[in-house]
Amino acid sequence: MPTAPSTAPAPPATQLPAMRLRELVFGAACAAAVRAAARLRVADALGETPATVEELAAELGLAPQPLHRLLRALSCYGVFAETEDGRYTHTEMSRLLREDSPDSLRYISLWCTEPWTWEAWPLLDEAVRSGKDVFADLYGKGFFDYLHSDAGDSARVFDQAMTHSSRQSAQDLADFVDLTGVSSVVDIGGGQGHVLASLLEKDEALRGTLLDLPKVVANADPRLRDGGPLAPRVQLVPGDCRNAVPVRADLYIIKNILEWDDASTRMTLRNIVQSAPPGARVMVVENLIDDSPSMRFTTAMDLLLLLNVGGAKHSKDSLIALMTEAGLTVGEIRPVNAYLHAFEATVAG
Repeated sequence: MPTAPSTAPAPPATQLPAMRLRELVFGAACAAAVRAAARLRVADALGETPATVEELAAELGLAPQPLHRLLRALSCYGVFAETEDGRYTHTEMSRLLREDSPDSLRYISLWCTEPWTWEAWPLLDEAVRSGKDVFADLYGKGFFDYLHSDAGDSARVFDQAMTHSSRQSAQDLADFVDLTGVSSVVDIGGGQGHVLASLLEKDEALRGTLLDLPKVVANADPRLRDGGPLAPRVQLVPGDCRNAVPVRADLYIIKNILEWDDASTRMTLRNIVQSAPPGARVMVVENLIDDSPSMRFTTAMDLLLLLNVGGAKHSKDSLIALMTEAGLTVGEIRPVNAYLHAFEATVAG
């Protein structure tokens, strides 16, 4: 199905805002197309050699014409590309939909387009009007209760998405953190402990603690559990950081968990200050809704948090205010990568 180069004239400048707005209001089609490609594993089927639609359709067990329509739509956004002879080839973005890619975003793409999201997004005006999540009204229970009791497939996608995301950022953060003078570190709400494991591999004298909910800690990275190479230097502590942080350490790391309501964030930060020795370092790592090249993604996640849990992503000023109120002295604020900023602070002596 060859595609001839377009000879259509560029639209007048007066039409560009209307064209862009039309594209935005059809944004659901783009998200759905990415989800479909991820679910159908189109990127996994496409190798390094450009393939015809018929070849891909035969490998995937699909009808060629609808697959062509899907690929044509995605290629408009740079996800796959169509050659002059009508074959399709990978782009940098389409490779990220491969499950075997080191930087795979396949599960993130599925997570952000799960079935519940399509029911929640139309209620954004209600959430903006009330300032509260819409999830309980929509499903009769809170987001995480629903996820783990009524939406097992979605919960598994969530776990995979968080695991992939954590793995990918763990090395960036481990390379970023200065461990000078640090003999002990605690990763608060650290999930499976990928960041902690990377830090322990960086410094063979370092000891670490992973604090998270009991079910999460029970499934910690195998490197940290009994029999793992890092286990002799690790303490796994089940608990909720909003209730207590029963660990003394030189460095406390909190990454991407201060997204609840401000009251919960205050409790977590105060629990750290109460347990930490004077002069201990506290590093808060978050996506920011300002001063970041990833603002389109982060502000979208901010709205999704409003919808599902009533939470919010932070601005630089809002996070500084909460940390200072908790008794922390905030120092440098630096980017870890294109998505994350690290707020360095110390506990007053």
